[in-house]
Amino acid sequence: MTKGRHLPNREFSQMTGSSQHVPFHKFLGEMQVRMRKVFREECEYDRLTLPRGIPQGVLQDIMALNPLSVCIPREFGGRGGRIDEILAILSAASYESLALSLTLGINSGLFIQPVTKYAKQEVKGPIFSRFMNNRNMGGLMITEPDFGTDALNMQTRFTQQGDHFHLQGTKHWAGLTGFADYWLLTAREMTGSGELKRDIDFFICDTTLPGQEIVVEELFDNLGLHQIPYGRNQIDVRIPKSHRLVPKTTGIKLLLDLLHRSRLHFPGMALGFIQRMMDEAFEHCRQRVAGGMLLINYDQVQQRLARLQASFTIASAMCAYSSHKAGLEHDLSASGMVANSMKSFVTDLMQEAAQSLVQLAGARAYRFSHAGGRGIIDSRPFQIFEGSNDMLYAQVAEGLCKRMKKAREHNLFSFLIHYRHTEHATAELRDLLQFDLTAQLPQRKLVELGKVMSRIVAMDMVIALAAVGFRQDLIDNAIVELRHEIAGLLGAFSMMPAPAIIDDYQDRSSWFTM
Repeated sequence: MTKGRHLPNREFSQMTGSSQHVPFHKFLGEMQVRMRKVFREECEYDRLTLPRGIPQGVLQDIMALNPLSVCIPREFGGRGGRIDEILAILSAASYESLALSLTLGINSGLFIQPVTKYAKQEVKGPIFSRFMNNRNMGGLMITEPDFGTDALNMQTRFTQQGDHFHLQGTKHWAGLTGFADYWLLTAREMTGSGELKRDIDFFICDTTLPGQEIVVEELFDNLGLHQIPYGRNQIDVRIPKSHRLVPKTTGIKLLLDLLHRSRLHFPGMALGFIQRMMDEAFEHCRQRVAGGMLLINYDQVQQRLARLQASFTIASAMCAYSSHKAGLEHDLSASGMVANSMKSFVTDLMQEAAQSLVQLAGARAYRFSHAGGRGIIDSRPFQIFEGSNDMLYAQVAEGLCKRMKKAREHNLFSFLIHYRHTEHATAELRDLLQFDLTAQLPQRKLVELGKVMSRIVAMDMVIALAAVGFRQDLIDNAIVELRHEIAGLLGAFSMMPAPAIIDDYQDRSSWFTM
């Protein structure tokens, strides 16, 4: 097995022309109508027995409207790569299909944007022409079987040979495995002595060309996101020197800029998904009678629905933030604190939203064909890929502690009230944050502190959203929910000592023999 799919050019010659001059509200509206029709009326994409990947007819119907044009610069026929438009498309897609939204997100954040920012000018034109006219797709390969979160020690290597680079290695868990036409491949240069250099380089691989074919050794039976193929890939390709990305400084900073920008796109995928879970929950609770009363009249049910609305508002606030801060003109290599906070928290909210819908809908939701049941397994990987949330929370806390140490400040409130991403929320949380951080924190406490920090950052964004006219009762609801959660997390953070692992737990641990 070598490469993916080709959508026939003739299928698109009769479709609509360039979307560049279509008002965005009309463009988005047409996308929403098409996606709803395809996913709710025409296909059975949620059947477990279907092969991996979005069915060809479904993909053709959606790609005919060229949703990826929103990511491509206007000079190449696209809509200009505006972040607000990209987030709106991701959100509209995730309302109908989280897999489709992720497919668009992979193309946008992990291929088109880094190529736009870092590829040589003469390389961009032919690539973007194929995206616009042939509906090609692209992805990114970083992860290796022995190096997941430890990506900087990847073993895929490259050497310079005449007018090309020779790359060799193994990559796995790249979304759109065997499906994408283009790949960004990451590798480290091998020296004459056989050692690998520390820095990382990026290369544009065109799988349709001789010498650049990527062999798919195995397709994985991924538990969720059935419409996105994942697998293990054998890399043995020769890439023209012109197709190496050009970093502003180092490849590692390019990687951080790319990943942080991608993480700032997660709220777009999360918003539509959370809204779908919320709408499904409200519809069910307004119709279902239990104990002689509509579900929506029960206090516990109202608590869950209020939490879903708060999650919707929080994701909206994050989208508003990203729309101003995630543009290619910004260097995001040093923006790990905010990017990691947003990605980890909003993906936790996605999983929580799906769990709440299933809890409210009961047995009928415990099916793959139900939006809630499918939502549980489709949203779960979001808490893992592009950085496990536990790891990201710990990194957020480590970054906070480093900043406080550099500022020679021990009091959490005194630091956060002057930190630009938390100052407004901190003013609302004075009574909760008046304590010192002095001791060396164990990793589990770093994770807890990172969760606290992510909620404070989110509250700051919610307050900023209120300032531009977002509905105030939704804002108030979200702030109350965030304050409650922060208080609970701080309560857990202050508890000592932490539970310990009991190695030889079998001795005297059976109640039956007591």
